[in-house]
Amino acid sequence: MRGIHWHILNEEGSLTLCRQTPARFDVSVTVELPVADPLRLAHQVRQDMWRAVQNGRGFSPVVKVTATRGGVELTAGGRVAGRVPGNLAAQIAMVLEDEAKRHRWLRHAAPRSSKTASSAQGTGPAQDPARDPARDPAGAHAAISMIDTGTKTGS
Repeated sequence: MRGIHWHILNEEGSLTLCRQTPARFDVSVTVELPVADPLRLAHQVRQDMWRAVQNGRGFSPVVKVTATRGGVELTAGGRVAGRVPGNLAAQIAMVLEDEAKRHRWLRHAAPRSSKTASSAQGTGPAQDPARDPARDPAGAHAAISMIDTGTKTGS
């Protein structure tokens, strides 16, 4: 199997994972999540997003993770060669709103220091409601969709 190389762009306070540069969001959905390792989170989201929309022709995923005061803002979407399908943002939003997927992403991308500390103290997400993303009342379930409807030239 041929290795696929991903561009990891580190900018001040954010990380962008993309297949092609420059990273471009023709379609995107944004969610707020608790603190997580940006690279691990971006890879997990990219994989699940790709599984959901891989039949979309000309789609190239992009995930951007930006540190915020209470966690991270995650923007998932990507570049589309040609017209943006009308249901693409909805498909991406369904992936980002899936509680089971979020729980897996956050478990996998938990900051290493908190994983070690929580297992040593026996206060993982099941014992500490403040760390459980499923019990996060701070609007972690809200998703904002955006579709760039600008016309493309040269196609």
